[in-house]
Amino acid sequence: MRNVIPLKERPVDFIYIGFFLINILFITYIVDLEQLVIADPSNFDYPIWPLPFLVNMTHWWGASFDPLQWLRPTWWKATIWLDVILFGPYYLAAVYAFIKGREWIRIPTFIVMSILFTNVFIICSEEIFGPTPAKNLPLVLFANAPWFLFPVFLIWKMWKKEHPFTKD
Repeated sequence: MRNVIPLKERPVDFIYIGFFLINILFITYIVDLEQLVIADPSNFDYPIWPLPFLVNMTHWWGASFDPLQWLRPTWWKATIWLDVILFGPYYLAAVYAFIKGREWIRIPTFIVMSILFTNVFIICSEEIFGPTPAKNLPLVLFANAPWFLFPVFLIWKMWKKEHPFTKD
């Protein structure tokens, strides 16, 4: 019989849970959702959600640093849709699984984190080499780094141990 290793004995998992919560509470359902409900940031009415100050913050970032976020090409919106309909539910499930030590999250982590890594790799490639490069490339790459690195760390965590949350 396997026993769950208490969360307090898995201190690195607090970092992962924090990453998931930041995505649920800010990135996925505020920053990313705004890019789906507002097609043109230069001509829009404020939606019910996200709140106006959050919309303004997202637009400030896009106008100041990240032209892709401002321009919202179709391929970009496709990555945002993945965030809202795939990554968001994964993050919710992952918070629960990491807190409770549920190992069923292992295979979904391989799948979802592989997709997230691929998305961010493509986005950063466009930011560097594309026709609309980032206005402040070091800042934009730094801001995107967690979504490039956390998938690698999470895949590694799940790969190195068949039972990442339990012991005999």
